[in-house]
Amino acid sequence: MRRFFSPRQLAHAPLQELHNGGFTAYAESPARAEAMAAALDGLELPADQGEAAIRRVHAPAYLDFLKTAPAKWAEAGRPGDVMGYVWPIVGRRPLRLSRIDALVGQYSFDASTPLTADTWDAAYWSTQSALSALAAVQGGDRAAFALCRPPGHHAGADYLGGYCYLNTAAITAQAARDGGAGRVAVLDIDYHHGNGTQDIFYDRGDVFYASLHADPATDYPFYWGHADEQGAGAGLGANLNLPLPQGTTLNGFRAAQTTALDAIAAFGPDLLVVSFGADTWEGDPISHLKLKTEDYSILAADIAARGWPTVILMEGGYAVEALGRNVAGFLAGF
Repeated sequence: MRRFFSPRQLAHAPLQELHNGGFTAYAESPARAEAMAAALDGLELPADQGEAAIRRVHAPAYLDFLKTAPAKWAEAGRPGDVMGYVWPIVGRRPLRLSRIDALVGQYSFDASTPLTADTWDAAYWSTQSALSALAAVQGGDRAAFALCRPPGHHAGADYLGGYCYLNTAAITAQAARDGGAGRVAVLDIDYHHGNGTQDIFYDRGDVFYASLHADPATDYPFYWGHADEQGAGAGLGANLNLPLPQGTTLNGFRAAQTTALDAIAAFGPDLLVVSFGADTWEGDPISHLKLKTEDYSILAADIAARGWPTVILMEGGYAVEALGRNVAGFLAGF
């Protein structure tokens, strides 16, 4: 299986995040990608395919914000990384504001996803890794993997959050559609619900989104990922959320994944995108499921057995010491 990663993805390195009422070290650190890269053989540099595929998913004003916010922050005399502290309530009227404080709130939904001067470049190359994996599968490979860092599935069309800036899964799915795939499915098996991916495709019937994740009644991102969210308009029935209780082990997770795979099979995709997070591991510092390292190869084999051309994209996983072997186990099982 071909695997793609650019060292430029390491440059994004915020100092801290706001978590549970206090500042703490940024969990989505470059050490995550370094650990995965060290455990994986044969990583290839991605090709630069430009911004066209990114612009098919993300709003132009939002992309401009990602590129310019750090400079505007510095011009305003602010120290450290760009981080929001005020957000508009849903349903309030849209306003055209220019102060950086207002823009950060407009284009984000949490205070755990700071912007640095290197964020755009790292997120851009994370996306190029994903698009290169897609190109490998479009060229005839059965599957390919992109070590996406920063991750992507919490980013919406015009907002960042959850350590995510550009939605690699949505960009890959849309690029596959644009490349001729009639139907694309996204299987999200990260600990947290991929709210951004759901939002982007919620009213579309050509991309099926299925997610296994910790119940948002108890876990981030709280406001998305509930079982009654089934899509809208043309997308009604093309969105499947399978919330899991904290403490779920392999049997419960595998059963839910089978439910998701059966639903995807009924949809009949030409391509599968897997948003894979290893924060479902039993020792993850910010998560509460109980998967073991050896479980990942079992789950991956179940997905592979369905036979769909598959692009696997890296999402979360914050136990750095175990991350490399967990990812390597998943890929080996596939």
